[in-house]
Amino acid sequence: MEISRTQIQKFLKSKGYFQAQVTSDIKVKDKKAELKFSAKPGPAYFVDKLSDSISNSKIKQLYESNKPGLTHLHTGMQYDEDSLSYEREQIYHVMKENGYFYFLRPYVNFDVVGAEVTSKTNKVDLRLNVTNPEKGPHKQYNIGTTYLIIAPSPDGFPDSLRNYVSRDTTHGLSFTDLSKRYRRNPITRYDFLKQGDLYDIRNENLTYDRLYELNVFKNVKIDYFNRDSTSNKINPVIQLIPQKVMSNRIEGEVPFNGGTVGFNLSNTYTNNNLFRGAERFELQLKGGLQSRIGNGTSPFKDIYQRDFSISASITVPRLLIPFYKPTLGGNGMPHTTFSSSYIYALQKDVSVRRIFINSVTYDWFETKSKLHSFTPLNFEYRFGNLYDGVDAATVLNNLYYATLLGRKDLTLGMKYNYSLNADKLSQFRTFVYLRAGMDIAGNLLQGISKLTGSKSDPSNNDPAKIFGLPFNQYVRPEVDLRWYKSLGGEKQFIARLNTGIAYAYGNSILTGIPFEKLFFAGGSSGIRAWQARTIGPGNYNRETLPNDLLRKSLFGLDQLGEFKIESNFEYRFTLAKKFFGATLKGATFIDAGNVWNVNKTTSTATDGTTTTNEATLFKLSKLAQQVAIGTGFGLRYDVQYFVFRFDIGLKLKDPQFSGSDQWVIGKYFSGSRDFKDSYNATHGPDTYRFVQYNFGIGMPF
Repeated sequence: MEISRTQIQKFLKSKGYFQAQVTSDIKVKDKKAELKFSAKPGPAYFVDKLSDSISNSKIKQLYESNKPGLTHLHTGMQYDEDSLSYEREQIYHVMKENGYFYFLRPYVNFDVVGAEVTSKTNKVDLRLNVTNPEKGPHKQYNIGTTYLIIAPSPDGFPDSLRNYVSRDTTHGLSFTDLSKRYRRNPITRYDFLKQGDLYDIRNENLTYDRLYELNVFKNVKIDYFNRDSTSNKINPVIQLIPQKVMSNRIEGEVPFNGGTVGFNLSNTYTNNNLFRGAERFELQLKGGLQSRIGNGTSPFKDIYQRDFSISASITVPRLLIPFYKPTLGGNGMPHTTFSSSYIYALQKDVSVRRIFINSVTYDWFETKSKLHSFTPLNFEYRFGNLYDGVDAATVLNNLYYATLLGRKDLTLGMKYNYSLNADKLSQFRTFVYLRAGMDIAGNLLQGISKLTGSKSDPSNNDPAKIFGLPFNQYVRPEVDLRWYKSLGGEKQFIARLNTGIAYAYGNSILTGIPFEKLFFAGGSSGIRAWQARTIGPGNYNRETLPNDLLRKSLFGLDQLGEFKIESNFEYRFTLAKKFFGATLKGATFIDAGNVWNVNKTTSTATDGTTTTNEATLFKLSKLAQQVAIGTGFGLRYDVQYFVFRFDIGLKLKDPQFSGSDQWVIGKYFSGSRDFKDSYNATHGPDTYRFVQYNFGIGMPF
């Protein structure tokens, strides 16, 4: 109790209440003690005069030049030791950033005059002191020779090599690879402790960060030594312990929904040092099946979808640009990624698709919060076939895009993406996040086609061709804008708008947007009351398909659109700080949105009748009738390294219906069984679900 009384009194004095008195009292009754602390803080003391005593002229000049941007001290402020500690910490960092390698925090102290009884009532004079060490004045140090040493194995340095230093130096840098695994330049490129430079702790931290980000070292240690106490040079020794180079990861998942079940299995091989320069190589094989169940059918007897893919990528930790060597890395590790993949997708009784994709991508940081990603080369070759049993002319409304599944074409274009404040997503603060991208294709091939004199008429189904195949021409911008609002502690409100449009023109004016470039709504990171790719477009309703056979053939076919709007409003909070060794968090949310088509199309059936996709088109006057709305509650199990997420979404308004029937929440509470039976009879094998369960790793946005 006495310790607590003393600490309370010390705290009040540290906040400027120098005359504070704290008393304590204890009352015992029935073997229970009641403690009472009484505080009389007295008057608060304010700073009347500020001065400093810095004998070293260089340090005084350094402090004065940086003072406007770092100090919290000013005349008239209430005395607060936290402000003094902040000033000390800021001065320490300024010194360590300007060559004063041996500078320590205790060299900064304060004299407080007037805290006792003085003629200045309730006022103190404050003097800042920067003292010198006993051996003499503070001295600035420059970087000498840097010794970079890589341990022989992941086990680290044996005792015989713990203090190993090579004498072989080039341009002020000694590189020794005892493991014989790494080339010199890819590693030393991210040593920012350069010979002759003034010591700067920021360059030391930058070297730590980038060497770790190479993802080939499990431990980075930087020490210094000074051969001559009279010299102003310090020599860094960077010791690196390599991690295991190769790994293999096997993953599986079981996607299921009402009426379907399946599995996906993938194997990913990784080599983090393919060419001895921290190049990351990944090879992934992935395959999966999806099957209808129900009506007495056992799983995997009625398989309607098969998928297989193989992909490979090489990521180099720098920008490989011909005839140009940019110096980047101050704000984050730049990367050049070469990737290639082949995808095979079979939809039973509908189509089979073969896709071949190649790309080169550059990623770099403008600042720690601004990330750029530019893909100057994105080549995609698609070869699809529709089965004879699917007559595209009979595919109505939204499903006109089924014809796109059978297209044979190629795409040559480029992509650019920009993100702002992605580094703040795990922080509980107020900020705006932005991710904006542009995908554009076909313009170069269109120019080549015109230069070669190729004759074409895309509007009359005669597009220009390269290597015998028509090429796609489109533009596809997309924006993800979010506002994160801190509500104190770990409470947070998020408002999000995600929108994009895919517009085909030129050589694709008739054929439209490639299937893979269309937008979808729903899913665990969108409108969570619906499964992904099962909303819209617009007011589209599968009941319009003319017969059960066609509905079964097109079962599971994605519902996609050329234009997308999704908005989310989510309130996040903490439920329990300690829940089975982790933090249990909760969230409530409202999601809204849909996808639409922007191009009007007409289909002609075998009987000569024609239909258009009016119900799927975006019209501002019908926006309220075409928006899907869902709500729900979620749990997040946060184990620090990652978050297990479980969300329950409940449909409120479903745009596939009309009028008041869109508010399906009423059916959920009254007559849900009859409603489901009626829906299943007209939409089978589709079934209706009011509630959607979403499992995931990480936050939805």
